[in-house]
Order: sequence, then structure tokens, then C-alpha cells
Amino acid sequence: MTRTDLAEIYRSYISCLNRQDWPQLARFVDDDVLHNGRPLGLSGYRKMLEQDFDDIPDLRFNVELLICDGTHVASRLAFDCSPRGRFLGLEVKGRRVSFTENVFYEFREEKIVQVWSVIDKSAIEVQLAL
Repeated sequence: MTRTDLAEIYRSYISCLNRQDWPQLARFVDDDVLHNGRPLGLSGYRKMLEQDFDDIPDLRFNVELLICDGTHVASRLAFDCSPRGRFLGLEVKGRRVSFTENVFYEFREEKIVQVWSVIDKSAIEVQLAL
């Protein structure tokens, strides 16, 4: 798989998420996917994403930076959204917040097999303190 192929697959995956096209998720995510070391499997991963969209109705994944190398993708995702209630343990309660997520993915046979994700929670804390 070339870097260009991997970038196209990743951008198609992000588009799938933004459309909430859950039946297509299996095109991009392996049945045994791990998220931050936890074995979620495809069904658990889908459930996690569906919950994210339930908690954040205006959620949209925006690729700010994308680096592809062999079987790995590094991405910086930008968000500008209004989570309902609590988000990452913070009382957001519908306030609009902007933050980023740094995510690394491992691909095997054109599917995501492992995800490592870190959200910039401190950026949200600063906004909520204003």
C-alpha cells in the first residue's frame, strides 16, 4: 500500500464517520480492532463512535494534519462542537468548545487494527474557565 493509497483510505474513513454511515465502517475497521490498548472489536468501536455522536450531535471530524508511512497513519483532528452534559469528565453542558485529538492508527490489509488517541482536554478546560 502506498502512502497515497493509505491517505485516501483514511480520508474515506473520516468521511464515513462524518456521514455516520455505520454499515460501511467494516470497510475501514478490522473485526478485532484495539483502541488505546483495549480490545473493542468492530462492534465495540462502532458503539463507541455512535455514543460520541449521541453525546455530541454536531460532531464533525476535521483532518488538520495527516502523515502516512507504510502501515501507519498519524493524524491531528480538529473539533469545534457542543457536547451535551459531561465530556471527558468536564461539565460542558452544550457550550461550544474547540479542541484537537492526536491519533495514530495501524493498518493491516487496508483496515485499522489499532488506534492510539489523545484528546487535548486542557484546551477544553481553558475555554470552560472563561
